[in-house]
Amino acid sequence: MLIPFLVAKIHRATVTGSDINYEGSIAIDEEIMEKANLRVFQQVDVYNVNNGARFSTYVLPWPRASRGIVVNGAAARLVQPGDTIIIAAFALIAEKELDSLNAVIINMAAGNEIEKITHTKL
Repeated sequence: MLIPFLVAKIHRATVTGSDINYEGSIAIDEEIMEKANLRVFQQVDVYNVNNGARFSTYVLPWPRASRGIVVNGAAARLVQPGDTIIIAAFALIAEKELDSLNAVIINMAAGNEIEKITHTKL
C-alpha cells in the first residue's frame, strides 16, 4: 500500500511576484528548490497564510540566489506580492520505505532567506 506523506515544506516564504498571463506554475529560486529536494514539474500544494487560499500547481526554477517565489497563471489571482505562503510537496510512499526516508522542512526568514533546515524521519 502507498501512503501519502509530506516530503518537503517551505514554511512562510514570501511571494515576490505573480504573472497571470504565464502558464500555470510556481517559480522558486533554484537554491531553495535544491535544499527542499524539489524538482522541476513536481506537484506542490500552496497555502496562502494571508487569505486562506489553497491550490496545487507545479514547480519551475527561478534564478539562483534571487530569493524569488513567483506564482503564475490562474493561481496568480490567489496571491499578492508580499503574501506569506507555505509550499508543501507530498509523495506516495510504501510503508516499508518509511523508516529510511526523511522530510525536509525549510523555515524562511525575511527576504526569503533560509532561516533553518530540518530533516525529520518519516
